[in-house]
Amino acid sequence: MELKDRVALVTGAASGLGRSTADHLAALGARVFGVDLPAGLERAGLQPGAEASGITWVAADITDAASVRAAIARAGEAGPLRAVVHCAGVLATGRIVGRDGTHDFDAFSRTISINLNGSFTVLACAAEAMAASEPLDDDGQRGAVVLTASIAAYEGQVGQIAYSASKAGVVGMVLPAARDLAQHGIRVNAIAPGIVETPMLGEVTPAFKERFEASVPFPARLARPQEYAQCAAALLQYDYINGETLRLDAALRLAPR
Repeated sequence: MELKDRVALVTGAASGLGRSTADHLAALGARVFGVDLPAGLERAGLQPGAEASGITWVAADITDAASVRAAIARAGEAGPLRAVVHCAGVLATGRIVGRDGTHDFDAFSRTISINLNGSFTVLACAAEAMAASEPLDDDGQRGAVVLTASIAAYEGQVGQIAYSASKAGVVGMVLPAARDLAQHGIRVNAIAPGIVETPMLGEVTPAFKERFEASVPFPARLARPQEYAQCAAALLQYDYINGETLRLDAALRLAPR
């Protein structure tokens, strides 16, 4: 799928993976709508409705279908929605039984709600809009969606029970979603990043960063947000990639801790 002049929507776009992806798609000529929570936009110094460098900023909550539909409708004013990259999510930690007792049940539910339910909400609402559009080509293609999983979906570490469960759910959605939406000409893929140097990683010390980097086979460094953005663009562009989850981890396999 050609991205130039296509309408694309990126969630979690105010920072990290989402910001890099929004910038990259805009540089490729897409008409990008960057979605984030009002607080996320405010922290980044962005105003809802403002446009700069090919990105229009939209405030929305990915866990609320009405809010997501409103953001998609705003993007639809520029033309049919053809590309979605869903980056919004949270990182939660906590052991099932720890020093302070049992894992916080509300925190577990919140992680599932944002990372897994939010992914489904964005996917379903985007597919709803794409399915109503005219096909782009003789194959009947109408659009493509890229979700964000994590290698923690496969090798969750100590303290990652909620996060791993939520991301494993994303991985589990990809193939049935691709099969469900094939009749509408919509492709669905996901990226499972390793350790990426984003604000979600938190304020780690240089010693911890060196430890993370030393665990990566090659290249022995943290992934860069721009590398995620490039992979997302490729999954949108290459029409025969469908129903796949791509590990972006430089051959890293997470140890138990």
